[in-house]
Amino acid sequence: MREKSRLKSIVISTILAAMVLSSVMSNQALGVNYKAIDLTPSGFTVSGAYGASNGQQVGYGEGHAMIWNGSAESYVDLHPSGALWSEAHGTDGTQQVGTVWGLPAPLSAALWSGSAASFVSLHPGGFDWTEAYGVSNMQQVGYGIPRASGSAQALLWNGSAESYINLNPSGFEESRAYGTNGTQQVGWGIINYSFHALLWNGSADSFIDLNPTGCEFSMAYGISGAQQVGSSDGHASLWSGSAASCIDLNPSVFEESEALGTNGMQQVGYGDSLATGYQNHALLWNGSAESCIDLSQFLPIEFISSRANAIDEYGNIVGCAYDSQSRSHAILWEPVPEPASAVLMGLGCLFAGLRKRRR
Repeated sequence: MREKSRLKSIVISTILAAMVLSSVMSNQALGVNYKAIDLTPSGFTVSGAYGASNGQQVGYGEGHAMIWNGSAESYVDLHPSGALWSEAHGTDGTQQVGTVWGLPAPLSAALWSGSAASFVSLHPGGFDWTEAYGVSNMQQVGYGIPRASGSAQALLWNGSAESYINLNPSGFEESRAYGTNGTQQVGWGIINYSFHALLWNGSADSFIDLNPTGCEFSMAYGISGAQQVGSSDGHASLWSGSAASCIDLNPSVFEESEALGTNGMQQVGYGDSLATGYQNHALLWNGSAESCIDLSQFLPIEFISSRANAIDEYGNIVGCAYDSQSRSHAILWEPVPEPASAVLMGLGCLFAGLRKRRR
């Protein structure tokens, strides 16, 4: 009799949980929530986060390139001995890339493998300066300015300064690469005084011009899987390998926007308008303008502007938030499970308990 009563209680609880789940799933007002974590280490006044992958975040603090693993206290200082300044721009969870001032050139592309001692200069001979922005699967991208021409050229490396490949397409005056998925590279080039978003497959002559028909200018900054992101005529844009595939991500409430990163499913960046006082707001998209989420709503009140720079495969987003004194703080937006997810977890526990008792 006691067992039947207990079983009845479990069934009723399960039904009630299912009713709650149905209610939550039908409530369109309940969106994804995020917890904003300030990654600025204790004692630091400025920091910024630019890259994220596999639960790792990279950027800088007080002029030193840094790695974080989800908290301010977890930081690792990547600053090479003898450098004047350093920043980390990208990570694939294993390697980090960025820029070092004064070692060996005024600006030098840098590669790390998790520590300051692992620093490798990617700066080739014959260049005045270089910078690295993206890394994936042992491939690094950025740009360099050759001493002979003085014009920026998109570059691709494979772990050493000597391995560089010049990606600048024939006929383009300048170019820069900002992201790679380990096979393809994205960035932009200047042709006839106009910026065009570009996609490469490892060589200069492999380039695909992503500039949509009718657009005056476009730029690409991030890539993951088959997605590329950037902007076209001042609107955040999403591509899938061709100019014709371009999707305008600009939300109707924003006048201008730009997408800076993607994890292959979601896109991040920023936008502004008269409604925001022309202050940048960090934004998240799920493939369309209508899906936009303003991430600034999750920030502490002291931050008046923000940008989202990258998103990893788990949906963790990194960027920068600025206070009233224009001081930058590295920010991690961490997804918080929706109420529906919590109910599903509860249902799983209830059914597990039911199976256990029925045994």
